[in-house]
Amino acid sequence: MTTIRIPRKSWVVVCDGSKALFLRNGGDAMAVSLEVIDTLTQPDEKTSDLGTDKPGRAHSPPGTPHSAMEQTDWHAQAEQQFLRGISDRIAELAASAAEHGMVLIAPPEALGTLRSYLSENAKSVIRAELAKDYARMPVPEIERNLARLAA
Repeated sequence: MTTIRIPRKSWVVVCDGSKALFLRNGGDAMAVSLEVIDTLTQPDEKTSDLGTDKPGRAHSPPGTPHSAMEQTDWHAQAEQQFLRGISDRIAELAASAAEHGMVLIAPPEALGTLRSYLSENAKSVIRAELAKDYARMPVPEIERNLARLAA
């Protein structure tokens, strides 16, 4: 199990593809007490509201069958745009997080996408990453899970 220390005044960003919590530790490394500073959400729209195009068709030479192209995954595109916005917000917080650091918590796929969007300056303030889905948990439960990792 990975040990994660979250010093006092450290930022904790918990997110997935449609919700992000920006938290700050008001306690210390052994007794984490997270305060919600900001919350960002993205509505979970129906696919038909996001896009209605039919899959494209590839044109082949005469005498060969046509083939369909893959359907666009509108939800995946919306999640990527949301995560890009989260990376921009992390970049804004990088200056205030430089001294105490930041912990980034997201599901594995979202964490990988987020890493690709982060600037070098933002990456430099991230002290730890946790590939877990805590975005839908209440804050006290997030604190309990982080306390287990700090022990």
